Amino acid sequence: MSVNSLGKQICDGDCGSGEGIGTIEHLSDENHGPKKNVKLLKNPTYGFAFKSSGGEVLQSFGKSVSDTVVLAKGSTHPKAMSTSRLGNKQHHDGCPSPDKSTLSTSSETSFEDDDSFSEVTDINESEIHEEKCMTSRRLKEVNTDEELHGDLRNRKFYQRTSKVRHNESELESRSDKSLAELTESSSDITPVDEQQIQSESRAYYLCWLVLTSLSFLTRVYNIEQPPHICWDETHFGKMGSWYINQTFFFDVHPPLGKMLVGLAGFLSGYDGSFPFNKPGDAYGDVRYVGMRVFCAVLGALLVPLAYQTVWLLTHSILASIFAASLILFDTGILALSRHILLDPIMMFFIMTSTYSCLKFLTYRSQPFSVFWWLWMAITGVCLSGAIGVKFVGLFVILFVGYTTAMDLWRLLGDLSLPVMVLCKHILARAICLIALPALIYMIIFAVHFRVLNRSGNGDGFFSSGFQSQLIGNKLYNVSMPQYVAFGSVITLKQRRTGGAYLHSHAHLYPEEYPPKQQQVTTYSHKDENNKWKIKPADRELAPSEDLLYLHSGDLVRLEHIATRRNLHSHKEPAPISRHHFQVSGYGQNGTGDANDIWMVEVEGASRGDKVQTVRSKIKFIHYHARCLLHSHDRKLPKWGWEQLEVTCKPNLHDTTSAWSVEEVIDPRLPNVSFEVYSPSFMEKFLESHAVMTQGNSGLKPKEGEITSHPWQWPVDYKGQIFSGQDHRIYMLGNPIFFWTLLVLKVVFLILWLSFSVGRKRNMPINKNLRIYYERTFKVCWWLLLGWLLHYLPFWGMTRVLYFHHYFPAFLYSAMFGGVMLDFLITLLCVTVPESWAMTMFHGFLFVTSGSILYSFYLFYPLVYGMSGPMANDEGSMMHRLKWMESWDI
Repeated sequence: MSVNSLGKQICDGDCGSGEGIGTIEHLSDENHGPKKNVKLLKNPTYGFAFKSSGGEVLQSFGKSVSDTVVLAKGSTHPKAMSTSRLGNKQHHDGCPSPDKSTLSTSSETSFEDDDSFSEVTDINESEIHEEKCMTSRRLKEVNTDEELHGDLRNRKFYQRTSKVRHNESELESRSDKSLAELTESSSDITPVDEQQIQSESRAYYLCWLVLTSLSFLTRVYNIEQPPHICWDETHFGKMGSWYINQTFFFDVHPPLGKMLVGLAGFLSGYDGSFPFNKPGDAYGDVRYVGMRVFCAVLGALLVPLAYQTVWLLTHSILASIFAASLILFDTGILALSRHILLDPIMMFFIMTSTYSCLKFLTYRSQPFSVFWWLWMAITGVCLSGAIGVKFVGLFVILFVGYTTAMDLWRLLGDLSLPVMVLCKHILARAICLIALPALIYMIIFAVHFRVLNRSGNGDGFFSSGFQSQLIGNKLYNVSMPQYVAFGSVITLKQRRTGGAYLHSHAHLYPEEYPPKQQQVTTYSHKDENNKWKIKPADRELAPSEDLLYLHSGDLVRLEHIATRRNLHSHKEPAPISRHHFQVSGYGQNGTGDANDIWMVEVEGASRGDKVQTVRSKIKFIHYHARCLLHSHDRKLPKWGWEQLEVTCKPNLHDTTSAWSVEEVIDPRLPNVSFEVYSPSFMEKFLESHAVMTQGNSGLKPKEGEITSHPWQWPVDYKGQIFSGQDHRIYMLGNPIFFWTLLVLKVVFLILWLSFSVGRKRNMPINKNLRIYYERTFKVCWWLLLGWLLHYLPFWGMTRVLYFHHYFPAFLYSAMFGGVMLDFLITLLCVTVPESWAMTMFHGFLFVTSGSILYSFYLFYPLVYGMSGPMANDEGSMMHRLKWMESWDI
């Protein structure tokens, strides 16, 4: 039987006023319900107990009043009991030494109704004084939860866990107050305060040093192999070269990762001349190793970061070792870290963001101190780095944002905190975690624009004004006619984010798309096939004809310069968008038919207004079919060179079918400087993001390309080929790790559900064990949230996906696994008889560590290179390891 509450709280001997020590105003017991007029009884054999007015013994506490007080102070519910009077609050010196035998009385002892109990009706002043002094001394001397509760089961729990947990002494040294702080909010993650618990232990740093050394060793070992381009090195190595050469390009990711790759190549002696054409091309004498080593270093730092992060969460060296080992010996993380890729750079910033956020929270007891500001600012810097490499970094921003919001919610509930101080907390976080990352993110793009100032193959994805600032572009520092006239040669660019140029070439639509006329497409790159001539609808222009400007409302024909065919449409369905009409090139030497006629309409202009270069938003309306010249992001098949489809859209009110004249070639017209069209930094910044977002959503798998789906990632269903030839590399997660982590997630949910049901049913449980459960479950839920935030969003994406997209989520899964393995070991050692605890601990530790190392031994050839026949062949070195048919090893 345990007492839930007995009226008012005992307060170090001062419990209010009343009439006599033996009368209890109110008692509420979980098995007996509320009781009134409860008597304090004393028995020579059993000690003190409470007895109801009906004669029922409710609870025994010990052989002294001090036991009663102590047990009330250490109850599960701090407001446990009250008496009418237990003397004054002041403690006196010269108290007699307490009887040590009274300190071990168990609070779980139950008593039958016994007539030998006598009601305590009178206690002389000396006895009261003696009991008060003993209570005071005991409250000062008792520092551990085991003694505070007088519960022998607590001793057994800590004796067992001390054999498997480095932090046993720290846990025992915490008072009820500190333990209550750890569990004050079910949604609040409180990292272990390193000012309360010193982490400068020899074991901590020794394990950190060993794991970090192994991490660097495994990442840089034979890193020059293979000496040819592997998988996406063809993209990111090439982009690093463009930064070195200051050549502008377009990519769907923010620029920081590629800038760092280029910087690493430049510092290591690479001159940016290698073309990085395709996977498998030999590097030869190119100095590529520096870029690989840079990525490997950042990949190697994931291991100590995971170790320190789990340490802050659990203060368990064992959990930290397990978490770091799951990252250290995972073959997928290892493969990504050894090549010129953005993934190790992004994962480094994700882990530093997570670690620095927790480090900042350790200084919550010292708000506005130097280190409080420092770690919060570092968190903001790392967040900007994460999203500056890939937009996937947005997920860790959401994760840190959630953690910060919960911390502010905790502060909001602190009624002792003045409103102005709370406002300062909010403002500080807004500065360091919102304003600072945003500022650094824009600085990254400012450097990107400043470095890439020369024209390249990515110009066409951006607006004419954007291109006018690129050295070498046709629009750079150029003078061009301000208006368009009949007879002018022009290029037309679609007025939408990432819009391409109207294009044609001497290839016909296939027979299945009649009437087999010349293809018309849009193309993102500048090309001679982008040029068209403006002609009147009803005649050919005579050389001696007067200059006639193009106006809104004019009827025109557009003649393709290279093939001399006119822009044409008819009521045949388009090849892909079947509800649109087909657009083609038709005629001979500029002569066609009535379906070549288009009406020019300028948005926001009156009929008869001149058409301006760049500024005018033009719609081309087919005169007979009554449809708009239109293009979108849908690519034609290989017969259309994977260029974008052009159609005639029947919806005349469509807002995405506007075009602009980018380039005008006409010696008859006066020129103006193109500087007037130059955009500001903010315009370029916003345009870049619009183009990147559209490019990301438009990524589709190429024919024969190995892709994957999100459901396949946690089960390690399919990997990614990095290298073929005689040095095969296959990026596949360590299957033992992946499958074990899935099992641990299921085990966690079962344990958490069981614990939650037990609490709901008020099942008895050791208090220290309950606190350990609650803290571990909160840490696990927090890490699972990180895993889910980096994994679930991919289920809703329509772009092409690859297995490597899962590995930021895997980092949180691995840390979760480390915490769970430590938790299961502790739980096992507490559950079994004490004589078996050490044996079980060593056995579990041996099996777990052996499995981690042996699984790496089995699958390390996937990373460092395989040779010989494929695994399907019985003579292959990997034949026995092809556990799934979907593995291409």
